[in-house]
Amino acid sequence: MQKGSQAPRHITAVSGFITNQDGEVLLVRNLHRPDTLEMPGGQVEEGETLEEALHREIAEETGATVRLIGITGIYQNVTSGILCVVFRGEYLSGELQPAEGETSEVVFKHITKENAEAWITRPHLRSRLLDAREPSYLPYEAFRLRPYELLSRYEAKKEFS
Repeated sequence: MQKGSQAPRHITAVSGFITNQDGEVLLVRNLHRPDTLEMPGGQVEEGETLEEALHREIAEETGATVRLIGITGIYQNVTSGILCVVFRGEYLSGELQPAEGETSEVVFKHITKENAEAWITRPHLRSRLLDAREPSYLPYEAFRLRPYELLSRYEAKKEFS
């Protein structure tokens, strides 16, 4: 590192395209972004796998328990140094409720290409959701070293509906 320069600050975040049995998408309205709905998610904490972070964030923000299927995209906000990994999953259970101090609304909405802009007003959040609607899944592994321990793996696949 050069004298006078700062160490890079990068944040890893996760987000979830979670659907119910009717094909509706789980969305939240965050208190610090009240102008839009968005998929639930947040920052990965030190020592967490991506899936652990997303399960925690979804439970905290919505009260839902979900099953994750795979990763649909990786999005980099170069301005803020944030790398966001988006998973697709299914709602299993839980009473939906906003998180005090974090979310003001938790809803399932039927989102299409045609109506997405009405609900998700920020372009970078909308593109993630639209990509996840018709996913091509990316491979992903979480593991520990010394000794090697595979924690989880998602295979790459294309889903056709």
